[in-house]
Amino acid sequence: MSDDRTAGFLDDDGCWYAGRVMVDGMTMTGMSLEALDAVVWEGLATGNPGDSVGDVSRALRRLALAGAEATKEDCYPLYSLVTREGCETPSVTAVALPFVVALAADPAMATNVRGELVELLVALQEPPLVGFDWTGARVLLADPEPAVRREALPLAGGIVRLLERWRAETDPTVRVALLLAFGEAIAAASDEDGSGGAVDEARAVLAVLADGDDPVFRVAAVHAWSEFDQDLPVRHLDRLIEVYSEAASRTRFEEVWYTPGAEGSWTREDLIRSTAWKLKHDPDAELSFAVRLAETADRTQDAELCRAALDVAWRLLTERRSVEATLLPLAGRLLTSPDGAVRLRAANILAVLGPAAARYADQLAALLGDNASDEYLDGTVGEIARWALTRIGDPRALPGLIGQLLAQEEEQGRGYCTADPRRPDVTDVLVPLRAHADVLLPAMREAIRQGGARGGATREFLAVLEAWCEDALPALPDLLPLLTDTWTSVNVLRILRGLGPAAASAAPALRTCQVLDFPGNHALVAGTAEYIVGDRATRLRLVGDAVMTASEPWYGPIDSLGDFGTDAAPYAARVRFAMENSRHWTRLTAAVTIWSITGRAEPSMRVLEKFVLPIAEGGDGFHFFRDAVQALIRMGEISPAIRAALLTVRQSDRRLCADGGYPMIVRDKELRALVDQALAGRTSS
Repeated sequence: MSDDRTAGFLDDDGCWYAGRVMVDGMTMTGMSLEALDAVVWEGLATGNPGDSVGDVSRALRRLALAGAEATKEDCYPLYSLVTREGCETPSVTAVALPFVVALAADPAMATNVRGELVELLVALQEPPLVGFDWTGARVLLADPEPAVRREALPLAGGIVRLLERWRAETDPTVRVALLLAFGEAIAAASDEDGSGGAVDEARAVLAVLADGDDPVFRVAAVHAWSEFDQDLPVRHLDRLIEVYSEAASRTRFEEVWYTPGAEGSWTREDLIRSTAWKLKHDPDAELSFAVRLAETADRTQDAELCRAALDVAWRLLTERRSVEATLLPLAGRLLTSPDGAVRLRAANILAVLGPAAARYADQLAALLGDNASDEYLDGTVGEIARWALTRIGDPRALPGLIGQLLAQEEEQGRGYCTADPRRPDVTDVLVPLRAHADVLLPAMREAIRQGGARGGATREFLAVLEAWCEDALPALPDLLPLLTDTWTSVNVLRILRGLGPAAASAAPALRTCQVLDFPGNHALVAGTAEYIVGDRATRLRLVGDAVMTASEPWYGPIDSLGDFGTDAAPYAARVRFAMENSRHWTRLTAAVTIWSITGRAEPSMRVLEKFVLPIAEGGDGFHFFRDAVQALIRMGEISPAIRAALLTVRQSDRRLCADGGYPMIVRDKELRALVDQALAGRTSS
């Protein structure tokens, strides 16, 4: 092997470190290959049992040999050094870490690769590595490359070194990151660590900049200060809005706002969202921030600013009921924005608000042909405007609705973030439109006939027909062919059960039914036949036998027993046993069924309390809560404890949903309507 060592150096132990060394025509970097070769890797363990310790050695060697040609991907095997949460630091880490430091400090490596290695060093700080001296790594704080200095800031180990760096630092991209690091370090400092003077100096720096003329440093100082004083952003709200509303500040933020561990710079819009989170403890200030930015952006025709403000407004709308009255007129005004992405966001807000947006129905109807969209959001203005009209109850939404939903479900490659505004699910659009079934059914039936069992929207339309119950009867001839495909047969069986004797003509078609080979599916086929052509006594016996013979913890179709009222009394003991020895849905269903059989509120009421009271205390079992409240409406009475809980729930500002996005508002409104119905019942003694 040819070896040109003219550019390297020897350390005190005689190990050769390459500066930019040519070995067999390859450029080497500032790491000792002799030292690497001398390591005994056998017996060492990585942080991931699936990774070989040899992978670490090979990755280090590959990086050293690649030099300036190394890529970030070459660093990835080294992440097996990182301690898994709750586990001890792997033994290979202490051995490999000096080599990682040497590579990160080598100016011959590409800057982005060095940054990746510094990120790895930061990740290796916790839990502390016993006996390792981080002095060599902290040299990176003064590296010639600003990007490396930024990434190294978390290695400072406290406010003192950060201040030293601040006094010497001239690059604005590093100074912004330093200010943010000040905030975290001040928040973490204590009286016992001897950093009091440094903390005071850092606070003085932030105080000057928070009131200074540079808009970027002003925002950075406010963000940093919020780490130890959450009310400061509230006090600076006017100035923050002023800075973000200045068009010139947009490019300035993108030029200099970088943070360790983040790809690329932060945009003004990123920082608006971040600032809003810092106002979260003050709901009024958070809402005011979003609304005032949107209003200013509308006046100045700053579309990017308006989009960002409406994104914050959307998040608030999904979290709190109290913002609705403020956001309604704002969204109404923005329906006429010249920017399609703004109109799209405004239409989404109006859609979820439902009947409250009725005053904007004409404007929404005028947008039905608006194909404007946003590259980051799902749907067009016209699609969301049509949904808004359905929720308002405006019949202008009906023509073309089924075709729109069919196209949506057949769309290839559709993607969205569940928290963002998006096109609603088919069931959320159509199930509430049962009163218009006669208008909508012809197009739905045609779509089912044309698409067949595997059609893009067929199963969604079947779910709607199941919810429409007897109003789905005209579609019966189009449903029977779907019994022969396991993709749709169970859906059709559920529809037939809901139709009952009205679907008796479907009995012969049940012989063609194909279901996946599962006992519950076969029982469903047999049970459906009894529901549409059998007598009530036979159905009761079939359901009761299934409950009596079911294995625990499933207990069989207990919910179906509730349909038979007191006639199901022979099975009451088994249902009570299930109620007392099960959890979650089975326990809840058994409690409701016991009431149906006995007509007595207890012991069912005590069980229902277990699903209602936690919601008043901040719980998130909303699906069980819905079922429990619906049961209470059927019972017509509630216990004093449940009444108190429901009153608390009704007064709460939070959304009664945890699904993210538009369901947060839609489900919340549905649940609150049920709560009102339950509260109308009498209170049991």
